[in-house]
Amino acid sequence: MKGEFDNIPVVDLSGLAGGAAPEARAATVAALKEALMTSGFAYLAGHGVPEDLVERMRQMNMAFHDLPLEEKMKLKINGFHRGYMPMSTSTIVTSSVAKVTKPNQSESLMIMHEVPEDAPYAGEPIQGPNQFPADLPELKETAQAYMAAMTGLGQRIAGGIAEALGLPVDWFDRHFVNPTLFLRLLHYPEQPDEEQLFGSAPHTDYGFVTLLKQDDVGGLEVRNKNGDWIPAPPIPGTFVMNVGDILSKWSNGRLVSTPHRVKNLSKRDRYSQPFFYDPSMSALVECPAEMLAEGEVAQMEPVLYGDYLMERLNKNYDYRKKAS
Repeated sequence: MKGEFDNIPVVDLSGLAGGAAPEARAATVAALKEALMTSGFAYLAGHGVPEDLVERMRQMNMAFHDLPLEEKMKLKINGFHRGYMPMSTSTIVTSSVAKVTKPNQSESLMIMHEVPEDAPYAGEPIQGPNQFPADLPELKETAQAYMAAMTGLGQRIAGGIAEALGLPVDWFDRHFVNPTLFLRLLHYPEQPDEEQLFGSAPHTDYGFVTLLKQDDVGGLEVRNKNGDWIPAPPIPGTFVMNVGDILSKWSNGRLVSTPHRVKNLSKRDRYSQPFFYDPSMSALVECPAEMLAEGEVAQMEPVLYGDYLMERLNKNYDYRKKAS
């Protein structure tokens, strides 16, 4: 039953790899469907992303946050939503699961998809240059390699999700011609155990799917239907995947976008690197008619993904509120 869970399952994605036997693919799709219809979360094993690349990205995350604040502030987030977000500058006011009044206790570097200078959409909202520290040239190289690998994983997952919804394996492809990609390199310092203070306040994600690599500190929790917060501790060699709001709407509520939060009470620094795999800004998101049962109606009005996303960014980030 949707929302009724007390743990997060491990799903082996090796069945989605090219050349996998049809029965292996069917088993993976079934496991993915069960996880995403019940908890909206899964640990992903057999994902095919090299562990040494994941570890290099983690090391670059730590190295960036070790830079002096004055160096990081040279990269302060720009109007294209790329760059450094200092501590306490994002407050999730659009959260549908909590009234959030205190800013998140985290700092981060936001990196997005590369935009060619001659792209017809260059200069449009969030379509601009990334910012990287000059003193850490390996970060750019590592981030680009990591995002390429994670994009490939996102494409495989989208195919599996399409099949889980009874759609052709390539159904989502036309909506991801120029995917909207976010890699957020997060640092959560040790925080006081204070009411309504979070590393990341209770929220659901905006987009299609989130693929999270967390370190060994822990602190991520997921809320079930009964209101219990279920720990999601790190499992070596896996990513934590979760459904975002736009995928839940796309699936007419079949797949669940589940509230989650981070509290870092470990007395250690926590580092994580969520990767968000989202549709093209120009993609029209509407529930596919071929997925609806007889008499079932679409729960959402069609929306351009770019319009949907910008509304949320404009409300949740201090730098955008001040600019508007």
